[in-house]
Amino acid sequence: MDSVFFSRMLTELTLAFHIIFATIGVGVPVMIALAQWIGVKNNDPHYLLLARRWSRGFVITVAVGVVTGTAIGLQLSLLWPKFMELAGQVIGLPLFLETFAFFIEAIFLGIYMYTWDRVKNPKLHLLLLVPVAIGGSMSAVFITTVNAFMNTPSGFDLVDGQLVNINPWEAMFNPATATKVAHVLTTSYMTSAFILAAIAAYHLLKGKRHVYYKKALRVTMIAALVFSVATAVAGDFAGKFLAKYQPEKLAAAEWHFETEKNAPLVLFGTLNEENQVESAIKIPSALSILAYGTPDGEVIGLNEFPKEEQPPLYIHYLFDLMVVIGIALTIVAFLYVLFERKKPQLVRSKLFLSILIGSAPLAMLAIEIGWFFTEVGRQPWIIRGLMKVSEAATTSDDVGIFLGLFAILYTVLTIACLSALHKLFKNKPAEKELQ
Repeated sequence: MDSVFFSRMLTELTLAFHIIFATIGVGVPVMIALAQWIGVKNNDPHYLLLARRWSRGFVITVAVGVVTGTAIGLQLSLLWPKFMELAGQVIGLPLFLETFAFFIEAIFLGIYMYTWDRVKNPKLHLLLLVPVAIGGSMSAVFITTVNAFMNTPSGFDLVDGQLVNINPWEAMFNPATATKVAHVLTTSYMTSAFILAAIAAYHLLKGKRHVYYKKALRVTMIAALVFSVATAVAGDFAGKFLAKYQPEKLAAAEWHFETEKNAPLVLFGTLNEENQVESAIKIPSALSILAYGTPDGEVIGLNEFPKEEQPPLYIHYLFDLMVVIGIALTIVAFLYVLFERKKPQLVRSKLFLSILIGSAPLAMLAIEIGWFFTEVGRQPWIIRGLMKVSEAATTSDDVGIFLGLFAILYTVLTIACLSALHKLFKNKPAEKELQ
């Protein structure tokens, strides 16, 4: 196994680990702000305590996210030197702005935490959350523009293998930016809402019937439904984007080999040796509708592209799993909101609470699958149409050693993070803080 393989494995490991904390870093500040806003507006101590307790746990995840984010920055230069040599001057602006956005988030988070009992005006203290929430979301926006550039590179001229006449703003706001940013933000908000909902559901399942947990579950599940619907809308736009700008990725994801109108949407199934789809669920004309909004839309087939430029066909399963999990989570959130007032005993039953607890890891799994789909679906390119992954990687023979070392580091960080969160809340339940 060569350095390209180990470079890919190390990058995948780091991104898979970091995306957990990045998602929390984007979504949880919004949920904290929502809880505190309700608490201030209604003078409700339960929502104010929600915001306070969530923010305590959030600080710990931010600390771990800093470590993994730093690792990604180092690995970009060390593992992918040719990529940085070619594109570094183009993506330098969003990378700088992402760091600046994180600094704003971290600074105001510290001020917010320190001034809980020191600011007499609760509305003023609430305002401190605004830069925290904006900073977290803008960090995601700026770093996502880098990924968008890799999918639809723009804002430069290519002369003798070099990027010249660079317009960094055009490179940032390339054709992929809008759909990717929308999808990243909505899925982060949705996943964070489900994570916080699962915590409340866990306490209710354990027999803690305090109104604090009921209010926590209600606000998080309403938010989960709103952001689930927003994610579905963003996903629809993403499908139309792929049809226009990355048709080979859409075709591979749907095992769509021949260009045709009224193209069916293929769910799961298998491929035989002749690349014929077997045992799949086919929804007539649904792929054409997803791609162009009309059954008559002509979807380009994968056979139109050279074999060496076709993405791996297993991304079909990644796409299907991502969509199915998203639909399932939306249904769960909808059922909760539908029955929460009319039949509260139903949504607080052991079965439904268990489903809510399982929704958190499912939502995070969908995030992981979505990022793998995004990155693997661009293969073999690291910058689509300009540079292949094999051309961008380091030639060092030591990457395998670092893969093992980083795996140990991430294991230690996981244990430390979970241990710190457990100790933080173990002996300080919400009921005691409300007394």
